[in-house]
Amino acid sequence: MSQANQEIFDSSQQLESTEQPRVAADLIYGLNDRPPVAESLIVALQHVLAAFVGIITPPLIICNALQLPATDTSYIVSMSLFISGVSTFIQVKRLGPIGSGLLSLQGTSFSFLPSIIGVGTAAVQAGRTPTEALALIFGVCFFGAFVEIFLSRFLHLAQKIITPVVSGTVVMIIGLSLIKTGITSMAGGVAAKQNGTFGSPLNLGLSLMVLVIIIILSMSRNRFLRMGAIAIGLAVGYVVSAMLGLVNFGVLSELPLVSVPIPFRYGMSFDFAAFIPFILLYLLTAIETVGDLTATSAVSKEPVRGPVYMRRIKGGVLGDGVNSLLAAVFNTFPNTTFSQNNGVIQMTGVGSRYVGFYIAGIFALLGLMPVVGGIFQALPQPVLGGATIVMFGAIAVAGINIVSSVDLDRRSLIIIGVSLALGLGVVYVPEILDNMPTVIKNVFSSGISTGGLTALLLNWLLPHNVGTQSRPATELEEA
Repeated sequence: MSQANQEIFDSSQQLESTEQPRVAADLIYGLNDRPPVAESLIVALQHVLAAFVGIITPPLIICNALQLPATDTSYIVSMSLFISGVSTFIQVKRLGPIGSGLLSLQGTSFSFLPSIIGVGTAAVQAGRTPTEALALIFGVCFFGAFVEIFLSRFLHLAQKIITPVVSGTVVMIIGLSLIKTGITSMAGGVAAKQNGTFGSPLNLGLSLMVLVIIIILSMSRNRFLRMGAIAIGLAVGYVVSAMLGLVNFGVLSELPLVSVPIPFRYGMSFDFAAFIPFILLYLLTAIETVGDLTATSAVSKEPVRGPVYMRRIKGGVLGDGVNSLLAAVFNTFPNTTFSQNNGVIQMTGVGSRYVGFYIAGIFALLGLMPVVGGIFQALPQPVLGGATIVMFGAIAVAGINIVSSVDLDRRSLIIIGVSLALGLGVVYVPEILDNMPTVIKNVFSSGISTGGLTALLLNWLLPHNVGTQSRPATELEEA
């Protein structure tokens, strides 16, 4: 081997070693390991439980806002689950350039919720039927997906902007923003606020019971108990809730036995004025996807910088766009990578992408069998909150690990501090945007969007020599 080749080899070895993030979690199965079927199913079920409510909640809210009939609502929710299964398979399998090849879940995005409701309700108020409003929504979502598809091909040009400091900050904001949702669920959720039981001793007791079970089992030296910690905690909480009469199975009788996917069932239309906010939202979704996939890489002990990382990020964002396009075709709303599963990876120690195939199959099956999905839908909010709160915290820790993988100077601290402050600020005080135009409110009402854009802009605009200038020498040093 020549000296030049030896230097290249040594440099590549050094790069490879620096690409490995420092993550506290110990992996039982890595990205390309193949766990036994039984273990894969156990872990897959935990991912499904963690993401299920997040997938069905946006379509339920949108359908209620449009006052759609129960049959249409049930169908759209079923399609959300079915497309999540198909999209997860594409993301995990990596079909050509499409997909990240990581254990990454796809589900209905919350980011589009305000804009979709705004477009739909405006269409209804303008004289369109709810079905025609759906056609408009699916139309703008369909064409908006091409924005993310196009952007994915040029992400490699943004390597100097989307750095570990930026992506790690976004991951931290994702976790810290989700904690509010987890705490709300622990107290009983929105329904509990309406019936006056929010934060009741019963709700808090149930959620804390689930939380304690998960913590104890996660610390176990038995890997089966560790991998099954979340599922066991949820199962115990479910059984206890049923014994206390808190589980409502009445909704099952209202659901059809089978839902058949029908492309363009509600048609498709387009309006450019309604399309404008979606351009920005798909750009922001790409940023969120970069953060989610970076977190997945980190907790899976895969590179968070370098050519392998960038190829996965580009494929993941492309998959995001293609999957959102499929979602519009099959009568549901834009898909994106879910951050919840990163917490499950950390808690279970299983980062194998082959588990994703089981997850995809379960989601697709749930989408075709709404009655089965209804059983999960009946899971009480306090039980779910007790499980998700620890996972959301783990996501924030993953972001901290990403940020701490690089040397932090004053410039980096400014980027992180300002982005966290603004991102979490709109979460804590959302009314700050009440007097802003609707487009501004839709874009910046999300802490992830606000913090992510702030981190990007600061990393782009701030000079790189901030905090690196040498100080004047003292007389003693000169001597």
